[in-house]
Amino acid sequence: MDGDLSFDLHMLTARLDRAADRILRAELGVPYRRFLALFMIGELDATTQRALAERLGVTEPSVSRMTTVLSEAGLLDARPDPAGGNRRRLRLTPSGEELVQRCRDLLGGRLTELLKRSEVPHEEYTRYTRRLLSTLDAGEETATAPQQGRPPEAVRPADQRRRST
Repeated sequence: MDGDLSFDLHMLTARLDRAADRILRAELGVPYRRFLALFMIGELDATTQRALAERLGVTEPSVSRMTTVLSEAGLLDARPDPAGGNRRRLRLTPSGEELVQRCRDLLGGRLTELLKRSEVPHEEYTRYTRRLLSTLDAGEETATAPQQGRPPEAVRPADQRRRST
């Protein structure tokens, strides 16, 4: 059962990401990945290219290309870090801030519609999602560690799995 839930969550996330990309491209002309980058810069304090790359799970050269495109579009201000080095400080422009808000409003409205059609209580879904995120924020190892020192099923020898069931 748990294995099914983890797969279902993966599928749900992938489908929501694809839907968000289609919606944002069709209605605002912006790919979801670019929105995510702008959102992370403006809302999640990813103020350097390195921090943004870590948040997005991509390479720094990939982020460098993306920040160049976003800067050229007037959505992002990317300047050398005053502390020196090869780092660049990232900050949304007023146009970038406006676009992030429009994207958030659009995607938030669509998610609310999906929850209503699915008969999933919005407040409950929000509460459980935030609780899961908070647990993960407390540390990946803590959130995924086996309970009471027992290794997960996949790493226990097969003969021990048979005895424990």
